[in-house]
Amino acid sequence: MIKGKHRREGKVKKESFMQGVLSLMVAQVLIKLLGLIYKWYLTNREGFGDEGNAIYSAGFSIYALLLTLSSTGVPNAVAKLVSEHTAKGDYRGAHRIFKISLATFAIIGLIGTLILFLGAGYISNVWLAIPEAELTLVALSPAIFFVAIISVFRGYFNGRENMKATANSQTLEQLAKTIFTVLVVEIVAICSGVNTNLMAAGANLATTLATVASFLYLYMYFKVRRVELGKEIVSSVNYPTKSILGTVKNILMVSIPMSLSSILTSLNRNIDSMTVKRGLQSFLTQGEALKQYGILSGKVDTLVSLPLSFNIAFATALVPAIASAKTKGDMHTANKRVSFSLLVTMLIGLPCMIGMMIFAQPILNLLFPNASEGAFIFQVSSLTIIFTVLEQTVNGALQGLGKIYIPAIALTIGVAVKFILNLILVPIPWIGAAGAAFATVACHAIAFIIGFYVLKKSMKIDLPFTKFIVKPFLATFIMAVCSYAVYLLLGGINASKVVTIIAILVAVIMYSLSIIVLKLFTKEELLMIPYGNKLYKLLERIGIYREGANPAK
Repeated sequence: MIKGKHRREGKVKKESFMQGVLSLMVAQVLIKLLGLIYKWYLTNREGFGDEGNAIYSAGFSIYALLLTLSSTGVPNAVAKLVSEHTAKGDYRGAHRIFKISLATFAIIGLIGTLILFLGAGYISNVWLAIPEAELTLVALSPAIFFVAIISVFRGYFNGRENMKATANSQTLEQLAKTIFTVLVVEIVAICSGVNTNLMAAGANLATTLATVASFLYLYMYFKVRRVELGKEIVSSVNYPTKSILGTVKNILMVSIPMSLSSILTSLNRNIDSMTVKRGLQSFLTQGEALKQYGILSGKVDTLVSLPLSFNIAFATALVPAIASAKTKGDMHTANKRVSFSLLVTMLIGLPCMIGMMIFAQPILNLLFPNASEGAFIFQVSSLTIIFTVLEQTVNGALQGLGKIYIPAIALTIGVAVKFILNLILVPIPWIGAAGAAFATVACHAIAFIIGFYVLKKSMKIDLPFTKFIVKPFLATFIMAVCSYAVYLLLGGINASKVVTIIAILVAVIMYSLSIIVLKLFTKEELLMIPYGNKLYKLLERIGIYREGANPAK
């Protein structure tokens, strides 16, 4: 009877993990698509374009750095601590972590807001050497306070393995941002006579308004569930509690190391905002240098970050899942989840990288017809994708294991290499802004290799070479050949936008079929996926899988 109970609990846990991943993945895909919509609008909007993107991105990069300092490591840190308490039935302790975290990071967020608001002029003129960015910083400053609070709410719900709250709030935030961006920029354009500086500030003001909307949603979501949470606290197992200062120290000891990786990622972007324009001005005019930086930070970074939306769900869900499994001593489940997550990460990142490299110019023509320059920079930046997505998943696993300093150490080395390469490569005329893209590839490749080495030493990861390397590359090769052949047959270099869309659809179909035919997933892995049972029965019916077979070896 007890064994049966454990089996049922394990099944629920497994489904909970994958359903949480699916919720976050769907939300992240919607977020990136919505982000692409407003980026498409801004880039093609008369009076904005690459120059407006440069001003917008420069201000946003500083905001992102301060945001990271005040809140970015918070969701995973709170999720880890809350999941450890709930795993042993200490709901009172989990709720106490939430309340103290909320007060702590509200104060930290307020400090970040004041720094950005009061220091906007100095930062834009001295740090960025882009005076036009001052108003964008002012417009963004209140968002830091709200995001710090939002991060605690998301971490609390993630730690309770309720990924829907996070997914819904993120989707709402991005939807509000997209709508507000269009509305505010259009109003500013009409009132200012199409002033690029004011339009860029308006676009960033939309970010602040969107964070307020997300906060209101999470607050109401929490309020509706207060009775349910109260009942859990009453029935909670009582454990000794630390003092408030001791709890704050514990939260910061976990959140600061987790934030370091995100801080370094933001610093990575700020290296570009501080060095690319300066480096390009050694052989370009100020206006042309600003435009080239806008191509890199606006269009290219937006497109290259799209695959991360599919994958970040695994990194987010792994932290509480592994922390909980470790607390219970169930490392077998943790090993399976990490191995499966890394395999899916490879299957996401590899085709995106190759597809964007092959169709760089057609994609730019399709999405940004009024500002389609930058294909070479886009191709180089695409190389980053595979390392970034794998690094994401590895970091989530390491943080769940409690090895929270390793991702930060690995990325510190990578960022140092990037800074040096930026200074060397960007001023070279025939490389230019693409030098920053090469430097970013090196940065994330180094960070992934170090993190993966430590993870392999810490866990029994089951990733056979054929399954993890050979078959994904073969599936990607089949996809690339078929889609590019269709592209050439239907129009080639002078192909229309419709042809580009058809070629991309062929790529998606051929890659999906290749994964199925090559039997990349075992039966057990297919059953881990929501609706995987129905999918397996279908594949078994058409003869792809046989009962009792274990194909993906």
